[in-house]
Amino acid sequence: MSEIKHNAPESVEAQHWILHKTVVMVGMMGAGKTAVGRALAARLGVPFLDSDAEIESAANMTIPEIFERDGEAFFRKKESQVISRLLDEERGILSTGGGAFLSEENRRMISERGVSVWLRADLNVLWNRVRHKDTRPLLRTPDPHATLRALYEARVPIYAKADLIVDSDAETTIDRMVDRVLAALETRPDVLERK
Repeated sequence: MSEIKHNAPESVEAQHWILHKTVVMVGMMGAGKTAVGRALAARLGVPFLDSDAEIESAANMTIPEIFERDGEAFFRKKESQVISRLLDEERGILSTGGGAFLSEENRRMISERGVSVWLRADLNVLWNRVRHKDTRPLLRTPDPHATLRALYEARVPIYAKADLIVDSDAETTIDRMVDRVLAALETRPDVLERK
């Protein structure tokens, strides 16, 4: 998939929408926050931002390297700072790391300055998407499936606090997921409206 630049040209369809608030994609690792977020931004003709990519760029290190060198608490502090800055920038689609929404401070600022969309996927779907990747520092354990299950069970009640919930399953294409997110956003005219 080609990289979408922050200032993506407007698509023909994008001319039919006005985005009033930044849409923040939240959910578990493997839920599709980045892929769906990038495609949604392209469809709307707005910038796509990724908090993890911004952190990596600022630190000149990967997320796993930051976790290893500085620990999760340091990473979470930087993550909050980056999300705050991105929410203040040009309106667009913001993909966040799986743990970002767990912070009450992050949830509050996202709710005040944007809208959160939880991409809800079941544990089996998530496991099938992440099990062959070694870029997930939280899954570097003797039993990554059990770790993912524990994270899932702990996080689902918090993700359920998102402003909007969109279901993701193994069969759904990225384009279809974008359609679902748009349908959910259209229920919020304070966030998105047709021209």
